[in-house]
Amino acid sequence: MISASETAKDGFLRPFLEEFLGFLYVDSYLWTIVGFAGAAVFSSRFLLQWLQSEKEKRLVVPWYFWHLSFWGSCLNLIYALHIDKAPIIAGCFFLPFLYARNIILMRRSKQGTLRGD
Repeated sequence: MISASETAKDGFLRPFLEEFLGFLYVDSYLWTIVGFAGAAVFSSRFLLQWLQSEKEKRLVVPWYFWHLSFWGSCLNLIYALHIDKAPIIAGCFFLPFLYARNIILMRRSKQGTLRGD
């Protein structure tokens, strides 16, 4: 029977990253906190967007929606690198770039809020 610590040594990126980013492969409760924090930040964007829309009585995507999306996806990507499983990394890899682009576009347009009319 293979233990969890033995399978963690056979990660997808570990042979390439461990020399430079060895902290990714340290097993601690801190990683569980990072994973929960990423999920909480990313998920909170929906709740806050819904509350803002209810307050204004129309569909609103406030500026902080994109910031919560960006920072939550960054934390999720860091946690995915810790988990070191290819499907999880692939699912998280491009999201920070997409949300960063939305923040750039929002700032360029000087439009703090997107509204659906």
